[in-house]
Amino acid sequence: MRPLVWVLVVLVVLAVVAAVAWTVVQGRRRAALQSRFGPEYDRAVAQSGDRRAAESQLAELADRRDQLDVRDLDPEAKARYDAQWAGVQARFVDEPGQAVADADGLVTSVMRDRGYPVEDFSERAAMLATDHADVVEHYRAAHDAHARHMQSGAAETEDLRQAFVHYRSLYGALTGTVADADADVRRPADDASHSPYVVDVRDGAAPGGSTWSTDEALGRREVRP
Repeated sequence: MRPLVWVLVVLVVLAVVAAVAWTVVQGRRRAALQSRFGPEYDRAVAQSGDRRAAESQLAELADRRDQLDVRDLDPEAKARYDAQWAGVQARFVDEPGQAVADADGLVTSVMRDRGYPVEDFSERAAMLATDHADVVEHYRAAHDAHARHMQSGAAETEDLRQAFVHYRSLYGALTGTVADADADVRRPADDASHSPYVVDVRDGAAPGGSTWSTDEALGRREVRP
């Protein structure tokens, strides 16, 4: 076989090997991103419309996060924040809007103490997505409801309640605090007419043969005729 032919064969083989290696590397990179970002990976791909571009953005985001000095709260700080959170949660029934605002501020303070950037909400959410992809969507939903309430008071009471539950999920993820399933995050007293069937889980059986619908995150049961 002529030398030129040998050269061509070698080049073809090298090209095939390089293509296979590139495919393997890309597959591993994709799997790593999917594992780290979970539902955020699908969200980024859907928003971008270009999988490779979305993966590049996520990889850059992961690199930025890995350069941060994110640390756990020390025991004293955690105890202090847990006490503050208990106070904020107790305030929800009488002052839902203020409680949601306080929850937003408390979550931001925890993030700052742990070493996350907090100057911009988009950056906060992006950094959280690298560590807590399972709850970052809670953060976006809660922040949107809080923003609507602050800007125009347009957020309804139920929106605020859901926002507070979202903040509680995020707070738990950031501090390692397990939410109390019996904690009161019920609709405020002045909104009781919104659902007359809401009772505490400790109230006993449903009246009138109605059925229970249990919301474990709130520690309550909702009776539906």
